Amino acid sequence: MHGVKRTRQSAEAREAQRIKEAAKLTEYKSLEDNVMQRRNAKDWSKESFDHTTRLLKLNPELYTAWNYRRDICINGMFPNSTPLEINNLLGSELQLTLAALKQHPKVYWLWNHRRWCLQNTPNGPGDSNGPDPATDINGWKRSNWARELAVVEKMLDADARNFHAWNYRRYVVSSSPDPRSEISELDYTTKKIESNFSNFSAWHQRSKLLTALWEKGEKTDPSFKDQEFELIKQAMYTDPNDQSVWLYHRWLIGSGDSQTVLRREIAVMEELLEIEPDSKWCMDCLVHYKQLLKRHETDDAQIADLEKQRLETLKRLIEIDPQRKGRYMDLISSTNMQ
Repeated sequence: MHGVKRTRQSAEAREAQRIKEAAKLTEYKSLEDNVMQRRNAKDWSKESFDHTTRLLKLNPELYTAWNYRRDICINGMFPNSTPLEINNLLGSELQLTLAALKQHPKVYWLWNHRRWCLQNTPNGPGDSNGPDPATDINGWKRSNWARELAVVEKMLDADARNFHAWNYRRYVVSSSPDPRSEISELDYTTKKIESNFSNFSAWHQRSKLLTALWEKGEKTDPSFKDQEFELIKQAMYTDPNDQSVWLYHRWLIGSGDSQTVLRREIAVMEELLEIEPDSKWCMDCLVHYKQLLKRHETDDAQIADLEKQRLETLKRLIEIDPQRKGRYMDLISSTNMQ
């Protein structure tokens, strides 16, 4: 660490550290071998379950141990348990993975295990539908799903770009016994995007939600899309080098059916390019959008002028982004062949 004076260890201290680490490794390997032997023997005992707990606390990325743990639950523990006991066990599993996620927030197997816990939540505590949690057949599920939504929102507050958490949130929302509306989820992405524009997962989630809303005939007013373009404009000007914003803009433009929108957005980008003359993503989109705009033009002079502008931009892109020179040269070649 900067500003911290290093202390030189003696040979004896280094040797003692080496011996200590070797002992830990030996202990870990012995535990792992023991768990794998139990798994191969299809040992579904509580003792084996406890062994997996010890092993996974040491190494939460050992997916084979997670698979074995679930097998023990299904084959050894669930059959001899009441629904209440199963629900309590799954609650303990969620606590175990939550503790691990605080140190390892991007381990696939932790998120997978949480999803499995929700999927196996039993009906209860009651056997009827109603507002009283004590008699509601979905009471445990409602409680577990509500808790998981709160947990994943805290995870996203800590790291808004954790795509594992975003994927899990999508699952929780879509499978909840009390589903949230697309509008409320859209508001959530707005909050996350406005707090940090550089968020691939939030922009992606927004595109999924808008697609679903448009398919239902909602949010189809042109003024709404104008608001979306204004949101993206703010993001572009805040960080013109952030790829996620430009990808979302391309998605929103789509096939460029609106000549009016194309011209307006091209003008916005050309204005930005005057301020940020080396913005690769801005130039890349201009090349693409002017190609789309050509389809709307009938005047040969206008088409030729658009081609000239595209060629000039592509040559500039080769200068500032030489690693993708081949791609830009291909675009120049295809332009010259037209």
